[in-house]
Amino acid sequence: MSVVAWQRLLGAAWGGCAAALCRGLRTGPKRLQDLAGAVAAKEAEDQSATDLSPLILQRNSMRWDGKIYEEIPIAHIKATYNNTHIQVVSFDNRPFARTSCGTEGFQNAKKGTAIAAQTAAIAAAVKARGKGVLHVRVMVKGLGPGRKAAIKGLTMGGLEVISITDNTPVPHNGCRPRKARRM
Repeated sequence: MSVVAWQRLLGAAWGGCAAALCRGLRTGPKRLQDLAGAVAAKEAEDQSATDLSPLILQRNSMRWDGKIYEEIPIAHIKATYNNTHIQVVSFDNRPFARTSCGTEGFQNAKKGTAIAAQTAAIAAAVKARGKGVLHVRVMVKGLGPGRKAAIKGLTMGGLEVISITDNTPVPHNGCRPRKARRM
């Protein structure tokens, strides 16, 4: 038996305290065989638990059309106060569809509305559906009026939204803001 095996044998039996370790060394061979059998049974139990752990600790078993979560395409929504941009990309950033309120024919102040964002999202969803996309993860950035409307437009266009992540950059008191607007 190796040194490590003896340490495991004696340490596992008495919790590793020094007095108990010395007492264990003075016991007879029968006691040591009983301890060895107990430790072997415990290691066999631990081994069976680790054999099952890949099944228990398996990556997320949820799948959408045979794809795991990380392989689902992403819909990036950038909602500014004046416009809303929507881009649907694959999980490795190959673009499927790109549109904005301006490309859908809205001009000037109308680009910054919720209806314009919803229309642009429907158009992006239809383009993505034409390329075989059925499910998307949504990443929203910005505080514009088109945030919720764009997500609703994606679902109206035939895409199933799996998750929504807010990716808006928030300063931790970084730059000095603009002076207050006087009305």
